[in-house]
Amino acid sequence: MDHFARLGLPAALDLDPAALDRAYFALQRQWHPDRFVSRPPAERAKASSEAAALNDAYRTLKDPLGRALYLAALNGVELPGDGKTIDDPELLMEAMEAREELHEATTAEAVERLAGRAREQVRTALDGLASLFLAGDKPAIRKALLRLRYLDKFAEEARARRTNIERPRA
Repeated sequence: MDHFARLGLPAALDLDPAALDRAYFALQRQWHPDRFVSRPPAERAKASSEAAALNDAYRTLKDPLGRALYLAALNGVELPGDGKTIDDPELLMEAMEAREELHEATTAEAVERLAGRAREQVRTALDGLASLFLAGDKPAIRKALLRLRYLDKFAEEARARRTNIERPRA
């Protein structure tokens, strides 16, 4: 059963966060292992398995990028795994230039400007994904998701860079 079906939600990029929360918490109450403590071992095991599957579904669908990647996989869009070569020269050049800018940033404010620009690009790219899914344009979905993964990783690198800049030197 896929994550959307498990939570009784439509398989869509644009999920209502409140509906996602309601569905998750209702099912979590139903399957929480603490409710099965005095039950037979098979029922306890099923409850534990259901609760773990619910947690995984919720964690995946709560995150917009995770949800997009998951929906893409359900639709047969193949993405290279972590550590695999990306075959998009434009994206590689964009990533190299952005990382160079990040490395050269010497103040927390400069890093925040770069991170803010990346966050805006993420919003724009996520907004554009819905039409790509509607059109069933797998190559464009793949390209957009590769860029979103890069932007997400860039945001992590920016947080680390900012922490290093703000950390008092001993």
